[in-house]
Amino acid sequence: MAQVLEFKLPDLGEGLTEAEIVRWLVQVGDVVAVDQPVVEVETAKAMVEVPCPYGGVVTARFGEEGTELPVGAPLITVAVGAPATGVPDVPAKSAEGSGNVLVGYGTSEAPARRRRVRSARPAPAATVTVTAAPAAPAVPEAPGLPAAASDGPVPVISPLVRRLARENNLDLRELTGSGPEGLILRADVEKALRAAVPEDRATAPSPLSTAPVGSRRVPLKGVRGAVADKLSRSRREIPDATCWVDADATELMRARAAMNASGGSKIALIALLARICTAALARFPELNSTVDPSAREVVQFDHVHLGFAAQTERGLVVPVVRDAHARDAEGLTAEFARLTEVARDGRLTPADLTGGTFTLNNYGVFGVDGSTPIINHPEAAMLGVGRIVPKPWVHDGELAVRQVVQLSLTFDHRVCDGGTAGGFLRYVADCVEQPAVLLRTL
Repeated sequence: MAQVLEFKLPDLGEGLTEAEIVRWLVQVGDVVAVDQPVVEVETAKAMVEVPCPYGGVVTARFGEEGTELPVGAPLITVAVGAPATGVPDVPAKSAEGSGNVLVGYGTSEAPARRRRVRSARPAPAATVTVTAAPAAPAVPEAPGLPAAASDGPVPVISPLVRRLARENNLDLRELTGSGPEGLILRADVEKALRAAVPEDRATAPSPLSTAPVGSRRVPLKGVRGAVADKLSRSRREIPDATCWVDADATELMRARAAMNASGGSKIALIALLARICTAALARFPELNSTVDPSAREVVQFDHVHLGFAAQTERGLVVPVVRDAHARDAEGLTAEFARLTEVARDGRLTPADLTGGTFTLNNYGVFGVDGSTPIINHPEAAMLGVGRIVPKPWVHDGELAVRQVVQLSLTFDHRVCDGGTAGGFLRYVADCVEQPAVLLRTL
């Protein structure tokens, strides 16, 4: 006799309540091992593979690709301990599951290092429904689901490629990849989409010239919906204020050029700005904090987990550099580069996107001079940096062309007054104008 265990969509962290099925990694009748990824889902924060905590035969899947499921909804059922299928009997204690929730968050870690679960709602991860069932080599799929494909997993790595195909109703199993070992690339998907456009449609005049002006509705879901909720909450709960100053960044740019000319790893500008931020927060710790409104307390942190805004094809995300205060310029450069690459590939985990204590927003990369940043709730402040461009500037009593940047600080007025915020921003500007100021304070 076999036990049929039901594996439900686990809590994917930090209050996420639903996820969209992107791709099934197993079919009904497949044999799965403990902690083998069985489905790839997209949350409001990241694309993640969900491992099943049981080993056995997949007897049913729930939900088609593109379906959004709430946390706690059934994902699959697994027949455990069915000798007729070639799966070894599983000891009784294994029926409890491995406890693994996400790839990268396994049970091999000590309990103290696992992510914190919100106490308001217990995590439904690895919820078990046990029933007795005779061993069977295969069980029909759940009602309403398409027949399982027999051609194995689709050779696709990039979640962006899968998303492009999904949004255009393109079956990736019909494509032949041009990448190594048949890997399907974005160019393959775009080529297939172009080929799918009828010739007469491609050459026909655009209907926009004669059609009445209309409108379309874009759902606020996924990353866009999460960003909208967070920004709205920030504006609703935080009494923010913004101050700004122009600074002469000529010496900072010269210092960076000299560092990069000396050999070794190249230093990114954002890494130098991060070093300046952490030094400023050490002098003005009020801004490295959060407000606990229920206790009417300001909680100041003794570490700096520095968030930075990154624009991706999935929208704006804010990865977090852990313990930025303890990293040098080279270490910060490497971590910024790693997190940026992971963000653009859509592989950020919830842990990469949470726990920030202060945010650095370099919107100068978009070619703009200034902005009034919205605080990344529940943090207390954000530093915005505009583009660095040549401008007329009075230097040493004479008019000169210098590299000028605008710095903006938005802060929670509950944690400090304008004097503290102004002192922080002035210190940052002094370090930008005279990097030796930073060296004197390290």
